[in-house]
Amino acid sequence: MASREPERTPEGAGELGSDSFRRAMGHLPTGVTVVTAIGPEGPSGLTANAVSSLSLDPPLMLACLDRGSRTLRAVEQAGRFGVNVLAADQAEVARAFATKVEMHEKWEGIAWSERGGIPALDGIVVWVACELRNVLEGGDHVILTGAALDVAAGDGDPLVFYRGSYMGLGEAP
Repeated sequence: MASREPERTPEGAGELGSDSFRRAMGHLPTGVTVVTAIGPEGPSGLTANAVSSLSLDPPLMLACLDRGSRTLRAVEQAGRFGVNVLAADQAEVARAFATKVEMHEKWEGIAWSERGGIPALDGIVVWVACELRNVLEGGDHVILTGAALDVAAGDGDPLVFYRGSYMGLGEAP
């Protein structure tokens, strides 16, 4: 298998810019999730791909949220959050929760249920309920850690994000 040399930032170009970093990280396929919580104004959610299991013993999750997001405030107030791993056919759900519109508009037409005080979207591949443990600084984001309280896994392929596009695992860019 031939290897290709990655494109590099020009020598002496100075500090790495966020646009260059974003383009480079676009080559790393990531799962697409919607992080949810119920705040004082109702359900809240945002699309996130910086989400991962953190530990098996004890079971912990990690999610990175923009420090200015309304969902972050809802998670902090609720003390819990849900990680909804989207299915390959849920790109429109990902787009809806990635917008900056009013929160109630994001939820229009979205089927969901409340499980233990946490929103769970319908049709997802995996759902993890978490109790908030830590909120850590991480640049323009914060890093949430949560103790997994409950999990549900279904069938189907997950939605992934790669080079700026949503796709299923079997799709080519």
